[in-house]
Amino acid sequence: MWRSSLTRASKVTIFQSRAAVSSFRNASTVSPSRMARDPNTLSNYASWLTKHTTANLRLDFDKKRLSGSVLLEFESLTNKESDEIILDTSFLSISSIGLNSTPAKWDLKPRSEPFGAPLHISVPNGASKGDRLMVDIEVETTDKCTAVQWLTPAQAGGKHPYMFSQCQAIHCRSLFPCQDTPDVKSTFTFNIVSPLPTVASGLSIATKPAEAGETLYMFEQKVPIPAYLFALASGDIATAPIGPRSKVATSPSELEGAKWELEADMERFMEVAEKIVFPYKWGEYNVLILPPSFPYGGMENPIYTFATPTIISGDRQNVDVIAHELSHSWSGNLVTNCSWEHFWLNEGWTMYLERRIGAAIHGEPQRDFSCIIGWKALEDSVERYGADHEFTKLVIKLEGEDPDDAFSTIPYEKGFHFLYYLERLVGKDNFDKFIPVYFTRFSGKSLDSYEFKATFLEFFTSLGDPEIKAKVDEIDWDEWFYKPGLPPKPDFDTSYVDMCYKLVDAWKHKHYKPSSDDVKDWSANQKLVFLEAVERFDPPLSPQRCQEMGAKYDFLLSQNVEIKSAYYLVCLDAKDKSSYEGVAELLGTIGRMKFVRPLFRGLNKVDRDLALKTFKKNEDFYHPICKGMVEKDLGLTS
Repeated sequence: MWRSSLTRASKVTIFQSRAAVSSFRNASTVSPSRMARDPNTLSNYASWLTKHTTANLRLDFDKKRLSGSVLLEFESLTNKESDEIILDTSFLSISSIGLNSTPAKWDLKPRSEPFGAPLHISVPNGASKGDRLMVDIEVETTDKCTAVQWLTPAQAGGKHPYMFSQCQAIHCRSLFPCQDTPDVKSTFTFNIVSPLPTVASGLSIATKPAEAGETLYMFEQKVPIPAYLFALASGDIATAPIGPRSKVATSPSELEGAKWELEADMERFMEVAEKIVFPYKWGEYNVLILPPSFPYGGMENPIYTFATPTIISGDRQNVDVIAHELSHSWSGNLVTNCSWEHFWLNEGWTMYLERRIGAAIHGEPQRDFSCIIGWKALEDSVERYGADHEFTKLVIKLEGEDPDDAFSTIPYEKGFHFLYYLERLVGKDNFDKFIPVYFTRFSGKSLDSYEFKATFLEFFTSLGDPEIKAKVDEIDWDEWFYKPGLPPKPDFDTSYVDMCYKLVDAWKHKHYKPSSDDVKDWSANQKLVFLEAVERFDPPLSPQRCQEMGAKYDFLLSQNVEIKSAYYLVCLDAKDKSSYEGVAELLGTIGRMKFVRPLFRGLNKVDRDLALKTFKKNEDFYHPICKGMVEKDLGLTS
């Protein structure tokens, strides 16, 4: 139903307007205002712009510190107007700063929560527009660093310690002073000394022996990236190929399983994405499977996606996470939201591309099936915030707010549904022409929602088709951008979920006798749809019926954490006390917030003492970001 409904005459008009499209494609790039657009940085990036970053860092697993220097190359954007460079920092130990190889005068101002302490570096007499300056900062992280998790060998599940970084949204400032905003992109050089194998968000260019059994790992990122995409991981890491330009990295004992999970789909995902947008720009696409405390499903760090081990489920049912992170190679990494207020530009586009990849490989009904699952997640987020909450809008206000507090499925799913609406409005064939033009125009740049709007309108006006223009004129941009709550719900193709809903209806009758054959041939996602629907039962299932469901359908025997977690949420709603210890046990083995936060919220409602005991037992296992969010969920902090 979303396919183009254009008349033959309209299609002829579009065919004749190819010259206009070509002209648009070659138009000069929209130049974003140099006025600072990001309220979540304390830097003065409208006056000074980072051009290149060299990180010379040593990993100390004993002290749990990174130390060394960062060399920042700046370009002046004004004429003598700024006599200081202001950078973001958070809980850093800074020993010295040099300006063009000369000791600089600097001052670390008091913290301004939640954004850290601005670092002011004096630039005597300012600089002329276009001048370049080199700033060399000696720095060490502290035990309050929020960007890095250090794991003991036991926590890492092996014989060696482990560390990994997670800088999104505004945590890079706790690694080194920087302009910690997605509105600034720079090229990067990584010179990392570690006793253990190391990967980074750049292409490996060399390894060299260092002191005392350590190795210097050197990487280069020639495509400009924002600070939040700076990434490091070091530990017992081995690699194996999963495609002609891809490899998977993980612990040696888990390598074969991870290789099997990903190798069937990796190159297919890349080829489909390239057909939708344009060729992959980053050289390699690799996947690092992290220890289980990693707080996200995946993080789209260039060259190396950092991924949760929960995607290695032994059934290839969760690899859509990789389709998502791969899609970020275009939406987010090449074309980036200028601030976290416009996060939907990263995640809405990425959900759109992920589902287009799924549809190309598995058929169009698969896209709507994924949409149905996503719609439930969207409903849950809106319900949790409240339908009138600021964070349920597409374009949000974050002045004075921590972007982590606004993190939810809303920019993903509401952003997707805006693009899905636009696709159906103008027709898929026409929208497909727009996709590569949009990504070409903003490649290597950051933008806001208003530039997206202007680009969309300019493109579809350039087609010269009055029918298309009339449709585009109907778009209520303000409603989509600023109206809180759920967007209009499309009519989804339910062919993949009808059997799920049929079983859901059967379970509404208390005398229904389940059989293992009910879900015998179901995919993991079909089981997930079923469980999510059962979770909405009012009143909930009885504890006895909940136990019967788990026994008949073997939900607790599943190695797929998506299934096990969803079943436990049903149990918590049912107040099935026999499940509480199982929930607590699972919370000690996973750190992915998608599962951890709902399970803690559910457990807290039925057994607060156990929830607090479980959190206390595992708080050092969780990543600092996850730990902080769970503390808020449990009411331990404001």
